[in-house]
Amino acid sequence: MFEALQSIIPTVLFYSAPLILTALGGVYSEKSGVVNIGLEGLMVMGAFVGIVFNLTFVDIFGSWTPWISILAAMAVGAVFSLIHAVASISFYANQVVSGVAINMLALGIGVYLTKVWYGKGQTDMVDQPFYTTDIPVLEHIPLIGPIFFQGIYVTSYIAIILAFVAWYVLYKTPFGLRLRAVGEHPMAADTNGIKVERMRYIAVILSGTLGGLGGAVFALTIASNFSHSTIVGQGFMALAAVIFGKWHPLGAMGAALFFGLAQSLSVVSSGIPLLADIPQVILLIAPYLLTILALAGFIGRAEAPRANGIPYIKGSR
Repeated sequence: MFEALQSIIPTVLFYSAPLILTALGGVYSEKSGVVNIGLEGLMVMGAFVGIVFNLTFVDIFGSWTPWISILAAMAVGAVFSLIHAVASISFYANQVVSGVAINMLALGIGVYLTKVWYGKGQTDMVDQPFYTTDIPVLEHIPLIGPIFFQGIYVTSYIAIILAFVAWYVLYKTPFGLRLRAVGEHPMAADTNGIKVERMRYIAVILSGTLGGLGGAVFALTIASNFSHSTIVGQGFMALAAVIFGKWHPLGAMGAALFFGLAQSLSVVSSGIPLLADIPQVILLIAPYLLTILALAGFIGRAEAPRANGIPYIKGSR
């Protein structure tokens, strides 16, 4: 049993990290009242930039390359999310349609530039991805040390820490109060002097930043290269985690861990007697099936922020 946990938990954590990061971005955006279906596209851009930056600058930055790569992916994700922000906030476009456009545009840009720059349908494999490591001191704690703090990716714990930071920002700071106010009742927030459009822009940019980070972490821990099939549904899993987690940062983290567990089953099943006889195809489709069930509200319906998806036109009633 102990050996099974030692195999499962680190795998769950590293599959969950990109989902947690992207879901946190979705929480920020939707708490402000902007639906962000484009999380998949933001992850695609993050993965593309993270891999290309890594391949291009590995000789310059050496072992620091993956860390600087995710910073570059965050910056590009933030800029790319401005397309969604301008369309849905300034031009009052349908937010679902804008998000779908982001998904299509991101994949098109990534695949086209990959073909132009590398002459094939995928990039080369990176030489400096993130590697597993042991957490000093904590790895020696009896029982839990070998399970939680040996052979793990640092990015997994960064994602968990950021979930608690997001909770604190949203529920314990004036900024978080204003953000939630524009998502619940933008007219009342405007009356009280809160800049509704500015707050929504900030939220969508934060969403792009975290989505780009999630995509880069996925690419640099799991995929190690970029192609049209690097990000295949992870953004929609993150969106499902937002809904399943009831638009709460810690709830989204818990849902992302659940989906990460579903993703990891196909990897660790051979070492677990209970799962060894289950056909591999069933384990491979399990994350997507659970995502569909969560989005359909099968597991439990949650109420979105009241102004979610509704453009705010100043002076309208």
